[in-house]
Amino acid sequence: MEPLHWKLVVDCADPHAQAAFWAAALRYEEEDHSGLVGRLLGAGAVPEAVTVTVHAGEPEERLGWHDLAAVRHPEDPVSEGNGAGLGRRILFQRVPEAKTVKNRLHLDVHAPPGTRDTEVKRLEGLGAAVLRRVEEQGGAWVVMTDPEGNEFCVQ
Repeated sequence: MEPLHWKLVVDCADPHAQAAFWAAALRYEEEDHSGLVGRLLGAGAVPEAVTVTVHAGEPEERLGWHDLAAVRHPEDPVSEGNGAGLGRRILFQRVPEAKTVKNRLHLDVHAPPGTRDTEVKRLEGLGAAVLRRVEEQGGAWVVMTDPEGNEFCVQ
């Protein structure tokens, strides 16, 4: 039996801002869905209201989905048909409600040995915030939040 393919899906208020943060944080790539979006718009299969122009760095712009954005590992394959990653990826989807309680699932980011504090400072520069530093018998890590308040740990 083959392993199942999966992706992590994160509810958020601004999927494109979250994708930009996490692409920079993880050194991943933002997915480019402009080919698929353009084909569907051109065929009249989707209304323009479900799309958005994504500013992917000056002066680059591309079409994207209004309520969805994703990031993928740069070494993993990509679907030529829709631009979606076929490996390690995170999908961000717009939801109407704000985050109100602690995450039930979170990412652990593993910094290279001896670089955790440098990595924490880099992530703060991207918009993350430190919640607390943890030192226990089993290890040490820093609990942080992304720009929308979702918790993650840096080990």
